[in-house]
Amino acid sequence: MPRKSTNAGWGCRASIPRDRQPAQPRGRDPSPKSPAAVPPKRPVLSVSARKIKDNAADWHNLMMKWETLNNNGFTTANKIVNLKIGTQFKDNKLEIECDNIASDCGKLSPNYNEELEMFCAKLLETLENMAKIQQKMEKLCSTTKGICDLETYHYENGDCRTPLFHTWPTTYFYEVSFKLTEMYKKEIRLKQTIVQEIAHTADQDLMMVYLSSWLYQPYIESSSKLLLESMLLETGHRQV
Repeated sequence: MPRKSTNAGWGCRASIPRDRQPAQPRGRDPSPKSPAAVPPKRPVLSVSARKIKDNAADWHNLMMKWETLNNNGFTTANKIVNLKIGTQFKDNKLEIECDNIASDCGKLSPNYNEELEMFCAKLLETLENMAKIQQKMEKLCSTTKGICDLETYHYENGDCRTPLFHTWPTTYFYEVSFKLTEMYKKEIRLKQTIVQEIAHTADQDLMMVYLSSWLYQPYIESSSKLLLESMLLETGHRQV
């Protein structure tokens, strides 16, 4: 099955660093400088804002790692399918040639079993790594909800809330995180089913469905890229 890249539209694949505020040197005063020589200071973010900015960077990096693993997993799954289809073709040919001959004729070669087992183990390892990423996404969502709950507690008197960055209320960061988390939660369940079934089915059409489902990830909506980029733009990781 021809492989189609799923990274289109992601732009640069470099990871985004988490926010780091410069440390103030201790024990000495900086030498006086003229106003013209002093560079403009970065705005000091609140603890909540810095955490949300770090979370946005983490979302980007985790989604990039997921895409890499998804492509690797597709390559492995494709090898499993090709191996099974090739073996089915040989078996069918063998059945014709081996009518009324010894029953050993139809036995699978040891190499087939070893290869299949190796590819299945590799695909399972990829799935486990993707599951770890999905669990980290759950933690990011939980952290963002905690920040929202803390803000609600501080502003329970109805005081006006100032956006942490530009325009987004804090609750919107949680809404975006929740939407993304739900997409990846459903997708990891689908991939678990594919890993369990792909090596055991003899139906070639079903194998193709499994391959296509793995590659195109039906539960991860196209809006996920827009949600991520909007969050990166709001937190300052992307420039207007």
